[in-house]
Amino acid sequence: MSVAGKGEKVQLRVERAGPLALLQDAGRFGVRRLGVTQGGPADLHGWAWANHLLGNAWGAAALEITFGGLSLIAEGETSLALAGADLEATLDDEPVEPWSRFELRAGQRLRFGSPRQGLRAYLAVPGGFLADPVLGSVSSVVREGLGGHDGRGGKLQKDDTLIFQGESRKSRDLPRPPPDEERPDYIRPPRLALVPGAQVADFDGTSLFEVFNRGWQVDDRTDRMGVRLTGPVLKCAVTSMISEGIGLGAVQVPPDGQPIVLLNDRQTIGGYPRLGALTPLACSRLAQCLPGHDIHFRAQGVNAAQAEHRRFLACFRTG
Repeated sequence: MSVAGKGEKVQLRVERAGPLALLQDAGRFGVRRLGVTQGGPADLHGWAWANHLLGNAWGAAALEITFGGLSLIAEGETSLALAGADLEATLDDEPVEPWSRFELRAGQRLRFGSPRQGLRAYLAVPGGFLADPVLGSVSSVVREGLGGHDGRGGKLQKDDTLIFQGESRKSRDLPRPPPDEERPDYIRPPRLALVPGAQVADFDGTSLFEVFNRGWQVDDRTDRMGVRLTGPVLKCAVTSMISEGIGLGAVQVPPDGQPIVLLNDRQTIGGYPRLGALTPLACSRLAQCLPGHDIHFRAQGVNAAQAEHRRFLACFRTG
């Protein structure tokens, strides 16, 4: 099949928007001192592999589709890639499997149904979706009204259009699909790596034992800002704090003793005591958990966490 030639652009028109579909590049960095959060893909792992399947450079903007419900009409010919959750994607009613590339012709309909495994799917296009950067990024943060396809952080709406350069590399030049070990089983309860730190020494011994030896459940109060967990009530000697800077994956424990894991659209400062932080890949895995899903924590040292992340980045030649 032929694809759009060099210099030609392709559009995807939104036929049905679904609950939440957002453009996300690698994120917005160097601006937290202004009170602006990072944004970026909630599941860095799925986003990275979707872009990699098309040979895109690190940072290319892809579409993060949460819960499904999205329907797109192609207005050109090109190649696309899909990774992350299985949201019952179909192309003209034929199934499209995650972790794969596929061809798109003008007039075809790409639909996403309901979560079958995981919560967020990532749709990549050649070179990434085109949009005007805001503070150095096109990542959409709805709360702050920044980035996205409209420059105001908006989620996709009916009749919106997404634009990208249609030209794709020849199939023989494209990377291989990810190996089996890079395709998570989103149904199996994950063991999430937590690097202890911050106020961890202020929690009592029983609480620390329960953090790593008891199960937790994802609460229905979860979004791109953070994930609330329910389980044992944790007790901390710290009852009042001056607000501190908050990084990705910070595990805060408010007075009710139930942890909150802060994600990409988190506030930039917080005043609750923290157990430490999940690693970026642990955050990615948590971002694929539906409400009610069981999780477990495992302790990991900072050196091991850094080595693990470097190995992940090496898959994409980012350093």
